[in-house]
Amino acid sequence: MARTRKTAPPRSATATAVHIRALLPSLQPSMRQVAERVLADTTATAGLTVTELAVASGVSEATVVRFCKAIGFAGYPQLRLALAAEAGRAEGADRNGREMDTDIQRGDDLARVVEKIAFADARAVEETGAQLDIVALGRVVEALVRAERVDLYGVGASAFVALDFQQKLHRIGRVAFAWPDTHVALTSAALLRPGDVAIGISHTGTTTDTVDALTEARSHGATTVALTNFPRSPIARAAEHVLTTAARETTFRSGATASRLAQLTVVDCLFVGVAQRTYDRTVAALDATRAAVGSRHRPTPRRAR
Repeated sequence: MARTRKTAPPRSATATAVHIRALLPSLQPSMRQVAERVLADTTATAGLTVTELAVASGVSEATVVRFCKAIGFAGYPQLRLALAAEAGRAEGADRNGREMDTDIQRGDDLARVVEKIAFADARAVEETGAQLDIVALGRVVEALVRAERVDLYGVGASAFVALDFQQKLHRIGRVAFAWPDTHVALTSAALLRPGDVAIGISHTGTTTDTVDALTEARSHGATTVALTNFPRSPIARAAEHVLTTAARETTFRSGATASRLAQLTVVDCLFVGVAQRTYDRTVAALDATRAAVGSRHRPTPRRAR
């Protein structure tokens, strides 16, 4: 299969900032300065000339143009148009139109913490759906439908996502295994063959354990898929197909809350895509598995009148 690359600009204007944020780690330092200036205020940037943006970023005009091309636009006018189209929907605005800073501050009370977490999580899911490459998603779904076996690799918080996907696939009769242990993941990957599918899950895309397992699987002919927040990361380079999330870094990033929900959103899209294409088989499997666990639920006690 041909490799699915994430090189084009975003499908909609609302995904422009998400797209830039995802490419930020892969940009050269000077172009990163431009990106950070754009992300600081996308609405204001839409009103700047190329000279004004260059001055504000502390770089040359040529660097601004190179930045635009590096993120998939033909030039600065095209980037300005995309930013202007989303000017009415400022990044991070909540339902009341206020700017929402999702970083948890030392002095935030619990109500504010809940508000910020709920907003960040909802935003991660919304932005992930907005920027998801539907063509790449469809190709991965088709590969999963044809696969005799699916390997899922992920460590840390991503391991929980892999286990969730394994459970979903098993529930509809698909052969899938999640391997959070590095040695077991590598040995399993070595046994994959053409027609099998291996999916590596890593928010940063730099987790060596997951990248190595995916690389091993690809060397044996398996179809490889990367699920990551950064489309130019090592795991993306190791895979044939790349699916991206759009979760932002926050104060307590180690909690991996928004990133995990964004990953689960993509997993759900893959699962439903597979279930839809194998509809009759899926319904039969769900009925059988539901019946198998039915006796494990206690009946709800009836209230006395």
